Amino acid sequence: MPLVRKGGGEAVPPPLAGPSALTRGSADERWSAARSAPLTPEGVEMLATALGLETDERVREAIFTRLARAATPGSVEAVLPHLRSDDARIRTGALDALKAMPTAVAPRLAELLADSDPDVRLLSCEIARELPGPDATRLLCDLLDRETAANVCGAAVEMLTEIADPSAAPALERCAARFPSEPFLTFAIRVALDNIRSAS
Repeated sequence: MPLVRKGGGEAVPPPLAGPSALTRGSADERWSAARSAPLTPEGVEMLATALGLETDERVREAIFTRLARAATPGSVEAVLPHLRSDDARIRTGALDALKAMPTAVAPRLAELLADSDPDVRLLSCEIARELPGPDATRLLCDLLDRETAANVCGAAVEMLTEIADPSAAPALERCAARFPSEPFLTFAIRVALDNIRSAS
C-alpha cells in the first residue's frame, strides 16, 4: 500500500486496520477497532489478546463492552482472568462485562463461587444477581453452607435479600448459627429473613 503524503511533506503510513489496530494503533484507533471487532470466535480471540495488553482505560472499556456483546463462552474465558486483577478498575470492568452476559457465564458460576480466592467468590455473588431467581438462590445457598469468610457470606445474603425466595430461609438460618460473633452478618440475615416473610 503506498504511503500517504501530507502537503508534500514527510510521508506518513496509512492508519492501521484490522487486528493490528487493536494492539498497535493509537488509542483512538484501538478504541475504534474494539468497537467494530467482529463478534466471531476469531474476533473474540483478537479482543482477548488486546485486553491483556491494553493500558488505556477507555479502550479497555470498549473491549470489555464488545466481549460482553459477543456473550459467548470464549468471551467469558477472555474476561474471567481480569476478575483477579490487582487494579480495581479492571476488576470492575470485568465484573460489569460478566454481569452483562449472564447466560454465557452461568455454566461457570458454580465454579467461581467455589474459587479459592475469597475476592473472586465475593464478586461472583454480584454476577449471580443477574440469573433467574431460583438459579441464583440455589447457587447462593450452596455457597452459604460452605463459606468460611463472613464478608463473602454478607455479599450472598445481600443478594438473597433482594431475591426474597422462601427456599433460602433454611440456609440463611444455618449461616447465622455458624457466625454468631459477626453482628453485621447476624443483622443482615435477620433483614433477609424479614424480607422473605414480607414477600411471602
